Amino acid sequence: MPSQLTQISSVTWEHPADRAALRALRALPGFDDVVRRIAGVFGERGVRNLFLGDAVLVGPTQRPALYAIYQDVLQTLDWPNAGRPAPQLYVAQTPIANAGAVGFDQPFIVISSGTLELLDRDEQRFVLAQQLGNIMTGRTTYRTIALIVLFFGMSALPLLASIALLPFQLALLEWYRKSELSADRAGMLGTQDPRASLMTFLKLAGGKQEGDTLDLDAYLAQAAEYEMGGTAWESILKALNTALREHPFHTVRAGELHRWQQSGAYGTILGGDYIRRGSEAERPFRDDMRDASDYYKEMAKEATDAVGGVINRAADAFRDAFKAAASMGDAGPSASPPPPPSEPPAPEQPPGS
Repeated sequence: MPSQLTQISSVTWEHPADRAALRALRALPGFDDVVRRIAGVFGERGVRNLFLGDAVLVGPTQRPALYAIYQDVLQTLDWPNAGRPAPQLYVAQTPIANAGAVGFDQPFIVISSGTLELLDRDEQRFVLAQQLGNIMTGRTTYRTIALIVLFFGMSALPLLASIALLPFQLALLEWYRKSELSADRAGMLGTQDPRASLMTFLKLAGGKQEGDTLDLDAYLAQAAEYEMGGTAWESILKALNTALREHPFHTVRAGELHRWQQSGAYGTILGGDYIRRGSEAERPFRDDMRDASDYYKEMAKEATDAVGGVINRAADAFRDAFKAAASMGDAGPSASPPPPPSEPPAPEQPPGS
């Protein structure tokens, strides 16, 4: 049983890139108006009808083993009991492994049957703690707006016709992806089992063990290769591949969470050194800005170095070409140019002809 993190504030596990992306999203002209319009159209009941469908409410007699795990997670992350009932947990029948926390005033958690079939109990605990962490940040309204936009598509929502759609969509999805990095930290704190936490991403990416061997160390090496390897052009392709996704790639999330654990921050929190509820204001705003800036600088360093290498090679090629042209000029005006060809060269054949 994981130890209880008494009075832990969600600020403790919020990723600096999450906070930075949310500030950028809120700064978009008309953003607050869009949130208000969509929430007004769908409402709390409409959201429940939209996302629940045929889902089944989990309780003491309905999937009691899953219910017991969820109760443990609520206790570990010290769900605030001040008149607030715990978020409801539902299981939805779908083979796709997924989970989410949605809603406006009364958010709830939905986990797919495919997730339960794929993951063992400790890994399920990680997923439930992720979603409870999302709710405890108080930002499920924004996450729900993002899911509605993804579900219907921007063009199908006429109430958004007055805003620049693509910048809004890109900014919304950028924040949504970064908010998942915060949820992953909450997941590890909720399960207090780093191996089970990281193994969850391996299984979500590659499936069950199925009598074979799953090598977590090899997967983390793969994650490092994906994030740090490749050319500048490949870095651009990675950005394009993720621009319209609501989730980061599983390898990226595993690598990011592993680095957070290895940094010592995870162990420090388990040791009792974390932000308590009610003391969030004691953390200066400039600290958030600094952390976010440091994160983006670190993540950009590899790409910047790669781009710098491309630029340097281009500059070397330019200098070589300039030197060659200068040496030809040094031959003097007496140097005779090569005679023109007696007939034009035959055109090249197209590839594959």
